[in-house]
Amino acid sequence: MDPDELSAFYQDLHRHPELAMREERTARLVAQCLTGLGFEVTSGVGGTGVVGLLRNGEGPIALLRADMDALPVQERTGLPYASTARGVDDAGHDVPVMHACGHDVHVTCLLGACADLAEHRDTWAGTVMAVFQPAEETGAGADAMIRDGIFERFGRPAVVLGQHVSPLPAGVLALRPGPAFAASDALRVTLFGRGGHGSRPEACVDPVVMAAAVVMRLQTLVSRENAATDTAVVTIGSIRAGTAANIIPDEAELLLSVRTVDESVRTRILAGIDRIVRGEAAASGADRDPAVESLGAFPAVVNDEAAAAATRPALEAVSGIVVDPGPVTGSEDVGKFATEAGVPCVYWLLGGADPAAFAGATTIPEIAERVRALPSNHSPLFAPVIEPTLTVGVRALAAAARVWLPRPS
Repeated sequence: MDPDELSAFYQDLHRHPELAMREERTARLVAQCLTGLGFEVTSGVGGTGVVGLLRNGEGPIALLRADMDALPVQERTGLPYASTARGVDDAGHDVPVMHACGHDVHVTCLLGACADLAEHRDTWAGTVMAVFQPAEETGAGADAMIRDGIFERFGRPAVVLGQHVSPLPAGVLALRPGPAFAASDALRVTLFGRGGHGSRPEACVDPVVMAAAVVMRLQTLVSRENAATDTAVVTIGSIRAGTAANIIPDEAELLLSVRTVDESVRTRILAGIDRIVRGEAAASGADRDPAVESLGAFPAVVNDEAAAAATRPALEAVSGIVVDPGPVTGSEDVGKFATEAGVPCVYWLLGGADPAAFAGATTIPEIAERVRALPSNHSPLFAPVIEPTLTVGVRALAAAARVWLPRPS
């Protein structure tokens, strides 16, 4: 696929995002493209997942993975190919849909790498396993494909490879050995009050006030109970309560996102959330205990140090610069494939921000400051530049695959 084809494919995906486990159109386009490249293609793996195999003689299997799902975000980039799509989320709500995390970049780059590997079979040997995964954002997609027998059906790989686009300068790659991406826990907290008329709060137990107290108190878990050297993030991404200004509702719902790297920190933070929620409910005089439910969790992505060292030179040959981004508090379920298969994982960041935004920045701190000023993943303004992002992403995946699929000497 030449740059124009990649660009057109990417823009089409960006215009037509689909929520987790609803990636039917995306999966269909992926399957058609893989079939045209000569891959053996199986659709419907783990729901809407697609697996393509390209066999090229004796040798190991290298798993190259891209995620396909989009987010319930209203796009505000102003791009000519901006999404105006809408969808229905798992709760039945009509929501806007946007590729605000760059999974359209991931899909396009992996298809481009598959095309490169199919065209240049004289440069590698073994089997390419291209995995297009649904539902990364919910943490359910990798598990679904594993439960559907991905390794029993298609073979056990020697390595799991992949990349995630980020606001680093386009053309730059970033790889961190060891713990690289944080573990993720998504929680639903339901606070139960006693509803009534807004003019008579003394006859009620107000769950909105209770929720406000919980939100503020939860901030102390990181700022006052966690060491500054221990990575932890607690974000309340959604609050839902009430239907009118003059009605005190019966309950309030909070949706939380927790990111940690160390398992002991994770255990302490989760226990603290439970303690604070129950404590605030008791302090408010709630008649009923609150509910704290897990909506999904996945562990930290740990890059195998030896595998990362072996892959790094190939990435450096592509981009000319591979930086260590430090621990990333974003999370990914790609590591579940490696854990289930018992093989190394090598997962890196792909720069996608306009290089012009970094003009004059020559040191890592200066670049980091520019990154912080840019729209991040999950922002309605997140807009990777098409080039050189796609070209570098394609070459990085193909080069990494060749490290693990060498031709016999």
